[in-house]
Amino acid sequence: MSYTGRLLAVIAARGGSKGLPGKNIRPLAGLPLIAHTVEFAKLCPQITRAIVTTDSEEIAAVARAHGADVPFLRPAELAKDDTPMWPVIRHALAEAEKDGSRYDDVLLIDPTTPCRMPEDIKGALDLLAARPEADGIIGVSQPEFNPLWNLWMVKDGWMETVNPDSGKYTRRQDAPTVYRVNASLYVWRAAFVREREKTWRGGKILPYELPDWRCIHIDDVHEFERAELFIKAGFLKLPWLEAK
Repeated sequence: MSYTGRLLAVIAARGGSKGLPGKNIRPLAGLPLIAHTVEFAKLCPQITRAIVTTDSEEIAAVARAHGADVPFLRPAELAKDDTPMWPVIRHALAEAEKDGSRYDDVLLIDPTTPCRMPEDIKGALDLLAARPEADGIIGVSQPEFNPLWNLWMVKDGWMETVNPDSGKYTRRQDAPTVYRVNASLYVWRAAFVREREKTWRGGKILPYELPDWRCIHIDDVHEFERAELFIKAGFLKLPWLEAK
């Protein structure tokens, strides 16, 4: 089933990164990091409107220079180090609908996960359209190692397994498949966003699987350099770069 709803895409970029200051405007493969997501959104015909929510005038200026719609600056109380993303999404939707527009769904595309593809959005939205009982769909991938099999912690100086049941698996292949939320894409029904005040957790959420090697999330300089290396080596082919 093909998606036919009205979709608001939200590109959330706070100005006060501690792990890598200025990361949202730091150049990656010739473009500021946020510009990759702005250009990506232009290649997704399912998106009705894409907006940037930021508290930074500098980020806003860079985003606008690449054709982004930045209709407001995010309030300071929604741009603190400990601010959850959910109220930011709710605020962006409310602001976007002040002109009388109404959206069916909300897509969050994080600038720090720049290697998603337009077909990922289409696939996720088509799956969501086929499951009207779902509140949303979130990008996941299988991690390089299975935490049910080989994740440990240290307690009183001694190694102790995180999963008490891990001893019943004699081989890695026998452990149940697990997934990580990889920050590549999040879609929620707009009605669900309007109704839920605290968090999306607890809703009826579908998984949309992407290959883990492509879901690079950039929080520090090493992850930034790895993404740059993958792009330069041709392991990651970003269509918005190839079109330039």
